[in-house]
Amino acid sequence: MVTITLPDGASRQYDAPLTAQKVVEDIGAGLAKAAVAAVVDDVPVDLSHVIDHDCRFEVYRSQDDAGLEVIRHSTAHLLAQAVKQLFPDAQVTIGPVIEDGFYYDFAYPKGFVEDDLERIEQRMQELVGANYPVIREEMPRDDAVQLFQEMGENYKAEIIASIPPEQTISLYRQDDFIDLCRGPHVPSTGKLGAFKLTKLAGAYWRGDSRNEMLQRIYGTAWPDKKALKAYLRRLEEAEKRDHRRLGKQLDLFHFQEEAPGMAFWHKDGWTLFSIVQDYMHRITLEYGYQEVQTPQILDRSLWERSGHWDKFQENIFTTSVENRDYAIKPMNCPGHVQIFNQGLKSYRDLPIRISEFGVVHRNEPSGTLHGLFRLRRFTQDDAHVFCSESQLDDEIATLIDLTYRVYNHFGFDDIEVALSTRPEKRVGEDELWERAEIALAKSLDDKGIAYRLQPGEGAFYGPKIEFVLRDSIGRSWQCGTIQLDFFMPGRLGARFIDEHGDKQVPVMIHRAILGSIERFVGILIEDTEGRLPLWLSPNQAVVLSITDKHSNWVQKVQEILEKQGLRVFSDLRNEKIGYKIREHTLHRIPYLLVVGDREVESNSVAVRTRTGEDLGTMKLEEISSLLLADHA
Repeated sequence: MVTITLPDGASRQYDAPLTAQKVVEDIGAGLAKAAVAAVVDDVPVDLSHVIDHDCRFEVYRSQDDAGLEVIRHSTAHLLAQAVKQLFPDAQVTIGPVIEDGFYYDFAYPKGFVEDDLERIEQRMQELVGANYPVIREEMPRDDAVQLFQEMGENYKAEIIASIPPEQTISLYRQDDFIDLCRGPHVPSTGKLGAFKLTKLAGAYWRGDSRNEMLQRIYGTAWPDKKALKAYLRRLEEAEKRDHRRLGKQLDLFHFQEEAPGMAFWHKDGWTLFSIVQDYMHRITLEYGYQEVQTPQILDRSLWERSGHWDKFQENIFTTSVENRDYAIKPMNCPGHVQIFNQGLKSYRDLPIRISEFGVVHRNEPSGTLHGLFRLRRFTQDDAHVFCSESQLDDEIATLIDLTYRVYNHFGFDDIEVALSTRPEKRVGEDELWERAEIALAKSLDDKGIAYRLQPGEGAFYGPKIEFVLRDSIGRSWQCGTIQLDFFMPGRLGARFIDEHGDKQVPVMIHRAILGSIERFVGILIEDTEGRLPLWLSPNQAVVLSITDKHSNWVQKVQEILEKQGLRVFSDLRNEKIGYKIREHTLHRIPYLLVVGDREVESNSVAVRTRTGEDLGTMKLEEISSLLLADHA
């Protein structure tokens, strides 16, 4: 007798072992049509998996997040099968699921071209139509290595050889194609079909620039054609908003090979960056933070004591001076503990709030770098609150309010929240982790904030609240975090004297609201398509002359508005006024102030907006009031 317990608590009994597919069909035809995999006692399995014991049972449907991941992983295998059929000399390497899709890396010396994507996609559709069963197989590791070596798949054999020899290897076969995978997968290729190959790119084997360059094929996959079509529309809209393209068009920043993953900020881009940073500077001072600056390199021993060297070493840039090893700081927290440690602290001094616009460096793989969104050098709006455990509730509540206030000010009102709990690799005792997780959950519950749980996604030193912003075209951006740390202060010698005269270790709250300022600027650019609100615009208005004889009044207007704190410049070029207006409209300047004979005579300007709206002629006092009213 096998008893199956469903998520709602209901149970079903069977006289003999049966497959997950049979259970799904027994529940209902609608579910059977949507099912792509199952979960048995919290372990994801294929629908062909045989259940021979009492268990908890759940279904992954194609429209669920987990089910969609199965579809995307299976579609990556479908891509690899199509490539091997069309290009037998290509070797497969890895093909993971990523946000909104998947990719697969291939070693193919001849190289793919864009036109190949259409051929590959067509073959994938033919494989879907053939509806080949997807069959799981298992074999000893060494046998799997030999199998892939005999197939000429040297990269795959290398991956398998790196797995401990005692492990059994799971493989998935569909017709003439076999691939290494943990699974689960859809039961047959006919379950797929709503996909699109999107682009080609280069990628180093294992993400290491010292290794050979591979070719990466990106794709997207969805539960049905309708969802795919909607995504492709969003993709087209996102392409128009790409901050890298707009950064060049608006002359904000650039990148070059001599400094991979590091932005060169131009005048207007740095103005935008500084406006964002200045706003955060003002608001953190309002909330009682001490703004500090810590060194760019610190001795390796400090990072070993903090735990970063053990957990984060591959991402740390290092240097040596006089036989001492240093780390170029990848984060600011150990430096802030050093500032806390200067002078004996009393419980009356707590909480102590320390903030820094800290420039950090992280050795990200070159294949992951992506404009302002993934950098090797960036600036964090970083802060740490040192407090007693009794002060946690108030401090976390204040941080949550501060975070929402900042996001709302930048125009983000659709905010999702997640609570990430202890990871497998962590420091400290479970009892302290439990207290930290309870404290964060209580703070969210007390404010009535709905959140999703992300087991195992916390930092190595503590659980965290994560804030995800949804932009104007529905994309999600994970930005802010509130992380609770019972461990690092003690490891780095932080102490305060409590009300009984005893030394205690403070609790440290790690807080970032924007996260990376560079990344947040990129988000702002894409969210607004470069049409930044007036208070954020590097140039809020441009004064345009129709002819040279209007130059004096143009310069006078600029001078008057600049004295009121507005960011204004002049265009005195000997060009037609229509040309000037079009150019500055394309540069997303909020207000265009035109000066001709009539405006000179009446000490006024003709006002147009970047949307093409004609606001008519205004006196300087009127245009000043208009601009200042929208100037945060």
